[in-house]
Amino acid sequence: MSLEDPAVITCSISGSLANRDQCPAIPYTPDEYGAEARRIVDEGGVHVHIHARRPDGTPSYEVEDFRAITEAIRAEVGDALIINYSTGAMGVSMEKRLAYLRELKPDVAALNMGSMNYAKYSRKRKQFVFNAVFANPFDEIITFLEAMNELGIKPEHECFDLGHVGSLEPLVDMGVLKPPLHVDFVMGVVGGAPPTARNLAAMADNVPEGSHWGVIGISRPQWMLVNAALTLGGSVRVGLEDNFYLPDGTMARSNGDLIAKAHEMVVNAGRRPATVDEARSLLGLPARVAV
Repeated sequence: MSLEDPAVITCSISGSLANRDQCPAIPYTPDEYGAEARRIVDEGGVHVHIHARRPDGTPSYEVEDFRAITEAIRAEVGDALIINYSTGAMGVSMEKRLAYLRELKPDVAALNMGSMNYAKYSRKRKQFVFNAVFANPFDEIITFLEAMNELGIKPEHECFDLGHVGSLEPLVDMGVLKPPLHVDFVMGVVGGAPPTARNLAAMADNVPEGSHWGVIGISRPQWMLVNAALTLGGSVRVGLEDNFYLPDGTMARSNGDLIAKAHEMVVNAGRRPATVDEARSLLGLPARVAV
């Protein structure tokens, strides 16, 4: 990737952990997802990452909830957004996470590229307030890749550390992973790569040649990482899963506020926001079929 390439602006619309006590704008119902999708498209987003929720806000891995949310988004914005489903979870079976891929066949599905300690640390309390092992062994990664290959779903490789980036090449050599790759660097999770521009550059330097890459910055360092990625030629993800706040510390009123700021930063960096068709090409997806 280079500075001449347009930047794909992605939105992670809700996540699965945060709730409205923390941010009132997080969508719960399918209609709310649809309304957020409209705001995302209106502000220049072209790719949306989905964690399903039930209407009461609890996380869901059921086919019917992914279907209802996807249908609400499509009813609102048609094919103006590339649909990406999360497959990451702790304590949820692979069978359940594969079921909604097989049934609904999204354009893209996220795939975590390695195991790690996954934690949240409180400096005020001097302790971990969340601390778990996020297991993503190679056997599971390969099973997901084989299913995605069969279903025609493009993997989005989420890499939380440099070693996760290094895990891509053996899978390409095996033939289970087929270039061009779509890789995102998740930075800011305790247990993964610290969120610095230098660490981002190191991860970008290690992606297989010809890959499309972007950054997913968690919490307040997000905007610094967006700037760094745009300068290095990458794409960007923002959204209420990752960070609730605008650069001035104001809480976003919707995903649209976050996408509008990302769009502004793309332009200010001398880059051009990708259209949905350009994004499909950069991510290695087939062109849309005219109807």
